[in-house]
Amino acid sequence: MPESKRGVALGAAAFLLWGVAALYWPLLSASEPSEILAHRMVWALLAMCVVLLVARRGWSWLPAVVRSPRRLLPVAAAAVLISLNWWGFIYAVSTEQTLQASLAYFINPLMSVCLGVVLFSERLRTLQWVAVGLGVLAVTVMTVAYGAAPWLSLLMASSFAAYGAVKKYVDLDGMQSLTVETLVMFLPALGFVVHLEATGAGTAFSVSAGHTALLVGGGFVTALPLLLFGVAARQIPLSVIGMLQYIAPVIMFFVGWLVQGEDMPPSRWLGFALVWLALCVFAFEQIRDLRSRPRPRASAPAGERGEEHGGEQGGEPGDQRPREAGRPRRPLAGEPTRPDPAD
Repeated sequence: MPESKRGVALGAAAFLLWGVAALYWPLLSASEPSEILAHRMVWALLAMCVVLLVARRGWSWLPAVVRSPRRLLPVAAAAVLISLNWWGFIYAVSTEQTLQASLAYFINPLMSVCLGVVLFSERLRTLQWVAVGLGVLAVTVMTVAYGAAPWLSLLMASSFAAYGAVKKYVDLDGMQSLTVETLVMFLPALGFVVHLEATGAGTAFSVSAGHTALLVGGGFVTALPLLLFGVAARQIPLSVIGMLQYIAPVIMFFVGWLVQGEDMPPSRWLGFALVWLALCVFAFEQIRDLRSRPRPRASAPAGERGEEHGGEQGGEPGDQRPREAGRPRRPLAGEPTRPDPAD
């Protein structure tokens, strides 16, 4: 199979697993979302250690990161943000509010664009402003439909968009970064788990062996799609990743609507329709912009075109400018962020 087709297949599999994860966490309904999150942090570190061993990445890079506050602080901030996102997702799907999780990841690209304007002084083109305006209108309609602001959706979308922005200051690849993020949160999470078990409020060993296995498996549910995504991201363009990312919220939408039986009155359909329209406008503008860019010279050697910099660290494909550690690459307006997806 050609590398590009394999990359698309792996990327689609990653987002498929993230979408299906909406069915996994409700299996742990005997536990509170905060306990599930703590176990996810603890076992995700073990899972990332296994991933690094399988990928033969080694550990020589870790001491330099731990000894450098300039490199460690952005990763620690990312760890807090992704933990907040994980909690929101677990809470939403565990309390049969999966449609809010779906909405969150539908509006996330629009939230990322807004952060790009605020934090990186990006200039949006006309159609991008139209897409953002439709997204704001959709959230307004959803607020009326729910009788309150869809705070879970806004929490997940804003924390994940902020996570993507902070990751632009991180000079580690996806696997290394998530390993350090889980390492940062490991001791607080482990301490919380021990506290729950000591006070009799924990469920790790008091429900069933299956429940315990599911708690442990949460770490691997986190790591497996990340591993697939990491491979795919090096084989296919960022624009393709941007299109594939909508697989997960589509699955979440059908899980919430058809599996969990959440209500979909006309007002919610209208809100989702506005979001989908905004994303169509957003995707059309992205595709048009990509087609209008000059193609790299065919005679340029692969190394000069910067093909090794298409991952999280190196900016745009073809960008030859080195990026200083701890300094963010300035993204183009409307570029889809490519942090490690949360779920």
